[in-house]
Amino acid sequence: MYTVTKRMEISGAHFLKLDYESKCKKLHGHNWIVTITVQSETLNEHGMVVDFTDIKKVVNRLDHNVVNEVIGSMNPTAENIAKWLCDQIPNCIKVSVQETEGNIATYEK
Repeated sequence: MYTVTKRMEISGAHFLKLDYESKCKKLHGHNWIVTITVQSETLNEHGMVVDFTDIKKVVNRLDHNVVNEVIGSMNPTAENIAKWLCDQIPNCIKVSVQETEGNIATYEK
């Protein structure tokens, strides 16, 4: 089994849809650290699980954007951002989104 991991830092903004009072309901920004793991039993014709550039293209869809506008109706919590990213990348098995120092959400298939 082959596994590759890509770690990136992106900047973006979001606001959360909550039914209780929270400062997170207002538009605010983060420098998210995103770690994506992709796995395959075989390598492609180039000897790779995936080209790291392909992962970067997906993650960069969120960079310097309002995440709410990119991921659709999903509430853009760190947990949902992790799932959305994993769903966009073939053979993704795990995504972690670090929102702030000490606050990390992980989605794993």
